[in-house]
Amino acid sequence: MTQRAILLTPPHNFGVVQLPERKHPGVVIQGDTLHSMVADLEGMQKLLGDRDLAELSDALESMREILSEVRSSYERICHENNIDLPYPQPQR
Repeated sequence: MTQRAILLTPPHNFGVVQLPERKHPGVVIQGDTLHSMVADLEGMQKLLGDRDLAELSDALESMREILSEVRSSYERICHENNIDLPYPQPQR
C-alpha cells in the first residue's frame, strides 16, 4: 500500500492518527499496551468471579482513568485540528 496516515500526536503508548479516506481520526494503541489492557480486563473478570468487588472497583477505576485520558487527548487533538468529534461531546 502506498497510502499514508497522518500522526496528529507525538508518538507514545497511544496516538491519534488520521487515516486516508476517513472523516475522523482514530486512536492507535501500541501492541504491548493493548496486551496489558486485555490482561487487566481478564484480571477484572477473575475479581468478579471471586466476588472481590472492592478490588474490582479499583481496577475498573484505573481502566476508566486510562481510557478517559486517551479520550481527552483525542478530543483536544480534534479541537486543535478543527475536526468535529464522531460522537456528541460528553457531559462532564
